[in-house]
Amino acid sequence: MKSRDLQYLVSAGESPTMEFKKSTAEKERACRTLCAFANLQGGQLLFGVTPAGKVLGQHVTDRTLEELAQEFQGFEPPLFPEIQRLPVADGREVLALRVERPTLLPVSFRGVPYERVLNTTRVMPRANYQRLLLESLHATDRWETQPAPGWTVDKLDAKEIAVTIEESIRRGRSDDPGSRNPTDILRGLGLLMDDSRLSRAAVALFCKGDKPIPDFPQLTLRLARFKGTTRNEFLDNRQYHGNAFELMRRAERFLIDWLPVAGRIVPGRMEREDMPLLPVEAVREALANAFVHRDYASGSGSVGVALYDDRLEIISPGELHFGLTPEKLLKPHESKPWNPLIASTFYRRGHIEAWGRGTLKIAELLQQAGLEPFTVASEMETVTVTFKLPGKHEEVSGGVSGGVSGGISGGIGNLLAHIESHPGQKAAQIAATLGVPLRTAERWLRQLKTNGKIEFRGAPKTGGYYPTR
Repeated sequence: MKSRDLQYLVSAGESPTMEFKKSTAEKERACRTLCAFANLQGGQLLFGVTPAGKVLGQHVTDRTLEELAQEFQGFEPPLFPEIQRLPVADGREVLALRVERPTLLPVSFRGVPYERVLNTTRVMPRANYQRLLLESLHATDRWETQPAPGWTVDKLDAKEIAVTIEESIRRGRSDDPGSRNPTDILRGLGLLMDDSRLSRAAVALFCKGDKPIPDFPQLTLRLARFKGTTRNEFLDNRQYHGNAFELMRRAERFLIDWLPVAGRIVPGRMEREDMPLLPVEAVREALANAFVHRDYASGSGSVGVALYDDRLEIISPGELHFGLTPEKLLKPHESKPWNPLIASTFYRRGHIEAWGRGTLKIAELLQQAGLEPFTVASEMETVTVTFKLPGKHEEVSGGVSGGVSGGISGGIGNLLAHIESHPGQKAAQIAATLGVPLRTAERWLRQLKTNGKIEFRGAPKTGGYYPTR
């Protein structure tokens, strides 16, 4: 910094990254502020400037600098502020101190951590201290990289592992490893420890059925359909345990059962087509993000899906990390996944976009559908994504408009489960087995095809319906 730059800095006043001290007599309080700067994004402190912005300077001697150096010994981990001496007048100088954000966080001064809130330095709350500590250790020591004692490959879902590698190859997100042995695949995905023990990430992604209980109770999904717009009365309430992929499928089936649809008349065809009230890909991306970015360290945590008359909420335990805010999520941003191994596997499987694009994709899909933007809230150690359901959703085509149908009955979920267990059947066979009219079965089948859950394979007379998975 040049002396001529000093007046420019002083004229800008104090800020979250700038503070003035009249002299080094305030060196202890100054070190608290330097500590707070380091815990945020770095900052500058000027000795020889009053809080009102008047440049006084002070006489700086070797003794002055020695006393500052002694004060700096109170930083833990060690912090070494850069010091510049800026001459002002009559042999006086302003001392400009700068600190950057260090790799090891949080920083404390004399055993106390500090943080900066606007222009004020204060003692850091315990929750913020713990968050900074976790973020600092994240690269080398996090929940997903820890071993899963007592877990072996035979306790994992081999089919789920096989589907993952096949999808990854098909999408061009992995090279063919040349082996379909589950252990080899897990090693290639980075889910084995150096000594070949399973990582917790492997369990979260591929455990069989309800096997995570009691070792990992947090591998849980809560689903609820509430009557009205409050949590006073349930219309449906479910809870499942299992791996992340299975839980995501459970959530999708629940929404197929309960999420309203909008009807429209297709041009040139005198029949109604049911369309989901929310873009399927947008909801799927939000669900995947909930499983990928959640905090798995809390044994009581779980992903939640709550559907009300006016909105859909997807809730995941944990906080936004690395300076990310709800506002930043809606703009291009660097992606630093809280669970990189789990995120990488979801990406290979095709469940999430390239990192940092997911929330932007959701916003684009809602805009294309003419719907209100989604919101993100981070509070009470949870992150909640909310989709507003349109009160009236009509699509006009060829002068004919369709209104909103009521909530879908649970029968459509039964139909999907039947197709998964009896693939290849035709509509008439399915209707007879489920005991529903053929027209009802055909309507449900159209809706499942629209949602991408099933597909028809083969010739019209001899083919049948299959799950897309």
